[in-house]
Amino acid sequence: MQTTFAKTFLLMMLAIHASIINAQEQPLAGASILVIESDRMFTESLFGQRVAADLAQLRADLIVRNAQMEDALTEEEQELTEKRKTMSAAEFSVLAKAFDVKVRGIRAEQDAKFRELNELNERERGVFVQAARPILSELMRETGAALILERRTVLVSSDRVDITQEAIVRLNASLGDGQAVSKP
Repeated sequence: MQTTFAKTFLLMMLAIHASIINAQEQPLAGASILVIESDRMFTESLFGQRVAADLAQLRADLIVRNAQMEDALTEEEQELTEKRKTMSAAEFSVLAKAFDVKVRGIRAEQDAKFRELNELNERERGVFVQAARPILSELMRETGAALILERRTVLVSSDRVDITQEAIVRLNASLGDGQAVSKP
């Protein structure tokens, strides 16, 4: 009798295990809510990688230009310091104020350029989101889902409702690096 019970119990456990594995392997069909990691979708897509590379190059160029300007300003400041020895306080004051205005202007221009880089990043992300919408909508239709939530706002979810990787694959196939949809 115990052997029959053990066999029945073992068969029952195997059936439960098989149904759990089957549930884990089920495609997304029937999931009414999907989740996505939008930051990962952007950064791992060809589009996001192109934007990151472009911004990194622009930022590096700006840093090099800043260093060159800083060197030139340091040299100009040293020349001004040398001139001070041969000038009256009033004459030096005029030159020092002009130099200060110049330095502030250059700093303001460079700060504006860094802000422009951040704005460019935000614009590119906006273009990406707009271009991704039809692809995400298609995923929703295919799965019968009614809604896609940001993964970080979800406390607990099954990995089977996470469409991030599938979205990346489809975005890469559809948009490539995004240059065709990006606005200058």
